[in-house]
Amino acid sequence: MDAAAKPLLRVRDLRVSYGPASVVKGVSFTLRRGETAAIVGESGSGKTQTVLGALGLLPRQAVTTGSAIFEDTELLALSRRRLDALLGRRIAMVFQEPMSSLDPLFTVGAQIGAILRLKAELSRRAATARAKELLDLAGIAEPGRRVHAYPHEMSGGQRQRVAIAMAIACNPDLLIADEPTTALDVTVAARILELLAKLKQSFGMAMIFISHDLGLVRRIANSVHVMREGEIIEAGSAAEVAANPRHEYTRMLLAAMPRARAHTRTDAPVLLRAENIGVRFSLRGGLLSAAREIKAVDGVSLCLGQGRTLGLAGESGSGKSTLARALLKLVPASGMIRFDGRNLTRLDRAAMRPLRRSMQLVFQDPYGSLSPLMRVDDIVTEGLRVHEPAMSRSARDARAALALEEVLLDPELRHRFPQQLSGGQRQRVAIARAMILKPRLVVLDEPTSALDRAVQIGILALLEQLQDAHGLTYVIISHDLAVIRAVADEIAVMKDGRIIEQGPAREIVERPREPYTRALIAAALLAEGK
Repeated sequence: MDAAAKPLLRVRDLRVSYGPASVVKGVSFTLRRGETAAIVGESGSGKTQTVLGALGLLPRQAVTTGSAIFEDTELLALSRRRLDALLGRRIAMVFQEPMSSLDPLFTVGAQIGAILRLKAELSRRAATARAKELLDLAGIAEPGRRVHAYPHEMSGGQRQRVAIAMAIACNPDLLIADEPTTALDVTVAARILELLAKLKQSFGMAMIFISHDLGLVRRIANSVHVMREGEIIEAGSAAEVAANPRHEYTRMLLAAMPRARAHTRTDAPVLLRAENIGVRFSLRGGLLSAAREIKAVDGVSLCLGQGRTLGLAGESGSGKSTLARALLKLVPASGMIRFDGRNLTRLDRAAMRPLRRSMQLVFQDPYGSLSPLMRVDDIVTEGLRVHEPAMSRSARDARAALALEEVLLDPELRHRFPQQLSGGQRQRVAIARAMILKPRLVVLDEPTSALDRAVQIGILALLEQLQDAHGLTYVIISHDLAVIRAVADEIAVMKDGRIIEQGPAREIVERPREPYTRALIAAALLAEGK
C-alpha cells in the first residue's frame, strides 16, 4: 500500500469506562496523513476521553478496551517507556487549558527548550533560538523578550499560544488539538488556524481537532465525527455534514449561536463609576535589555448603571482583564472608583473585605481557579464560609445544590472533584461560586470561553434571568463579539490599554467607527462560519 494512502491512525471499537459508568461507547474512525478529523460535541460528550483513551493517557481507574493503531503500532499495548518516546515527538497534543501543560516555576522559553533538547536532541543554544521562532509562529509579540517570561506574566490567550508552540516544536506526524482556540480572541484564533493549516501542508501532518463549535471546524476539517453521550452519531465529510446534517443533534449544533438581546433599560441609577483608571507594571530587564514600565490600562473612564451590562471587547493583552481587576481593587491602580456612591480609592484590604460579597469575579481559567483538592460543594460554598460563618454545613449544602441547579448542573456533582468534570462543567462551577453570594456586581472574565455553543446559550440565558430577578450588574469580558452582542447593553472596545470605541451594543456591532472594531467583528463572523 502507498505510504501516503496508508492510514496513520485507526481507532476501532474504543470503549472507556469508570466503574459502571461508560463514557466512550465503541468509537471507530480512521485518519490518513495530511487529513484533519474533527471530533465535535457538547461538553461531556466523550470527545477528549476518546482521544486520551486512544493514547493511553487516562487515569489508572479508567478501563480502556478496543484498538488504536498508529501506523503499525498498537498504542494500547505499548509500555509507558515506548509510549513516552512517541508522545511529544511523533504525536503531540494541545490541551484545552494551557495551565495544565505549563509549569509556573519555569520561563516559557525554558519549557519549550526542554522539549526540544529531550525530543529533538538540540543543543541549549539551538533550543533557545528555536523557542523564539516557535513563539513568533504562534503569534506572540516580541518573542525575544517573551521567551524569558513566566506563564503568570502572560494573558490566557498568550499562554494558550505558548502551549501550541510547545506542541508543534518537533513537527509531529499527528497533532491533537483539544479546543486550541478556546482561550484566544477571534483574530488570533484565525491566525492559529492558518498556522495549523500551513504546518499540515508543509510537513504532511495529520490533525485531530476536538471542538464544541461545528461552525468553526467545518472550515478546517476534512471529516467530521459528531459525538453525543460517548457515541459517534453522525460522520462524513465536513462539507456534507454542514450542508446536509442527518441527525437532529447535528442540526442543533449548527444552529446554536448566541442571539442579540433586546436592550431597553436606560434610566438606571449609577452603581459603578471609574475615572482615569491607570495600571502600570514594571518588567525586569534581561541580559541585554533594560527594565521598563508598561501601561496595561491607560486613562480609562466608564459609568455603569445598576442592572445593566457592560461588555469589554478586545484582543488578548488589550487590558480588559487588568481593567476589570482594577475596578474590583484587586490590582493597584491610579484614578477614582466609586461603587454605589462610595469612594473605594483609599480603602485598604481590611476595609474592602465587607464589600467583597457584593463584588464578585468569575475567572477565565476554571482549571486554575478551582482547587483540585476540594470537592465541588466546598468550592461553591467557599464564600459562604467567609461571609456567613454561622451557617450550618447542612444549610450550606442545600445552598450549593441550588446554586448548581441554577447554572444547569446536576446537584449530585457537588460530591465530585474538579478533575472529574469537563471543562464546561468546571466553568459553570466557577459561576455558581460567585452567584451563591447574590452579589450586586459580577465581573465575568471570558465566562463562556470553555463552553460549547449550545451550553453558552443556556448560560447567557441564565445570566439574563438572574439579572432581571435580582437587579445584578455585569461587566463581561470577551473576545467573542457574538457573546458580547447577546448580553451587553453597552460595549467598550479596548486596544493597548485604552478604550478606543464605546457605545450602545447594537450601534457598535452594526456601525463600528474604528478599523480595529471592524476587524474584530469580521473575525467573529469568520469564526461563526459566515
